[in-house]
Amino acid sequence: MNAEKPLDPEAAAALARVRRLMMIASVTTFVAIGAVFAVIGYRVFHWQGSAPPPAPEIAGLPAGAKALSSAVGDGHIVLTVDVGGAIELRTFDLTTLKPLARVQLAPER
Repeated sequence: MNAEKPLDPEAAAALARVRRLMMIASVTTFVAIGAVFAVIGYRVFHWQGSAPPPAPEIAGLPAGAKALSSAVGDGHIVLTVDVGGAIELRTFDLTTLKPLARVQLAPER
């Protein structure tokens, strides 16, 4: 026979407090897991697909032009180009590759 002694009131209160805290922790864990599954389900069923890759843009340079160097910064691309023996700096927008500026470099006279 398994005869257990009844718990004293302080031990019974402590045991009840521990059970209540375990129940709160369990409910919190299940709510958190449910929230994660809800977010995953939302993402799966409302998935529109990724955005298509941007169409490749081609920055126009004259025929026979030779790119000597490039620099990228502040949303711009700057190309140093040799066009038939003359040096030019051409600036393009980084996202659209539209020409922004063109500077011909010539020796001082």
